[in-house]
Amino acid sequence: MRKFLTRSLAVSAVALLALSSAACGDSERDGDSGTGAPAKGFAADSLIGVALPSKTSENWVLAGDLFTNGLKDAGFKSDVQYAGASTTVADQQAQISAMVTKGAKVIVIGATDAAQLSTQVKAAHDAGIKVVAYDRLITNTPDVDYYIAFDNFKVGQLQGQALLDGMKAKKATGPWTVELFSGSPDDNNAGVFFNGAMDVLKPLIDKGDVIVGSGQKDVKQTAIQGWKAEGAQQRMDSLLTSTYTAGKTLDGVLSPNDTLARAIITSVKAAGKPIPVVTGQDSEVESVKSIMAGEQYSTINKDTRKLVAETITMVKALQAGNEPTINDTKSYNNGVKVVPSYLLPPVIVTKANAAEAYANDPKLSPLTK
Repeated sequence: MRKFLTRSLAVSAVALLALSSAACGDSERDGDSGTGAPAKGFAADSLIGVALPSKTSENWVLAGDLFTNGLKDAGFKSDVQYAGASTTVADQQAQISAMVTKGAKVIVIGATDAAQLSTQVKAAHDAGIKVVAYDRLITNTPDVDYYIAFDNFKVGQLQGQALLDGMKAKKATGPWTVELFSGSPDDNNAGVFFNGAMDVLKPLIDKGDVIVGSGQKDVKQTAIQGWKAEGAQQRMDSLLTSTYTAGKTLDGVLSPNDTLARAIITSVKAAGKPIPVVTGQDSEVESVKSIMAGEQYSTINKDTRKLVAETITMVKALQAGNEPTINDTKSYNNGVKVVPSYLLPPVIVTKANAAEAYANDPKLSPLTK
């Protein structure tokens, strides 16, 4: 889990490792092993494995397509796999093991279950394969080389602040009554998002300015297994029945992503109650439409195109025998080590700034007109 000793990112200057350029005929000293691979890198047409979770959001689907095409354009062979719809991690474990057997030089992993990949990651490391945790930090193993993601603690902070801003816009002063939702407990990011949001909300909860109507404030109480919409809708149905009868008002709901946000809104509408301020994440098409229609209040723009492009840049640096660019060496502790990270900045999006936020996105910008 992320360390919270500092609020700002500590940017570390990471020097590129220069290959020897001594003028002689020895291919090793020239930075070439004689097989087309740099002395400390690997061949330019090597196999790169990409293991992604189930297709639970638009961004995971997009990421697979972008990796397939981007790695091909960069000259690599690729093996891009999705875990199945099962709630177990067995599919992904088998896929990573197969990538090791096939001789991949780098394996990029969007973990299905962050805590259950240590055996496979160790096997990869033992084979000399670089392991890159993509979007979700892999926990409890020393065998993760790099982590690349949007700053997920910052995502949570933005969601918490958006919830407050949206409620204040409707009712200038508190107390405001809210409910809290978090993501799947097997996804390390779920806890990071929740902790980021609570970094903003807890001081106000402690003061009594924000009241959690159900009293369910713990990440385990608020979790939705598998990030499944039906799970969020069922929990929201139950909360409305148990807590929001006799005219009690719900002002806001902290939702960690767009899929759950839409399910929460569906539940509220079915109950015939006013839609509260609801946060989200991922900039899914239906949620952007909902924001523009004045229903969902906010989402987070984490441009998958940028994240995949930066990951491929990292792979290219490794192929060349260079150290990839890192901008955080303090924040993401996986329980065994602080993993060198490259973090991209997330952007909060509401109806007020949607046109600007999505101006360069051909899929989303038309929705904001």
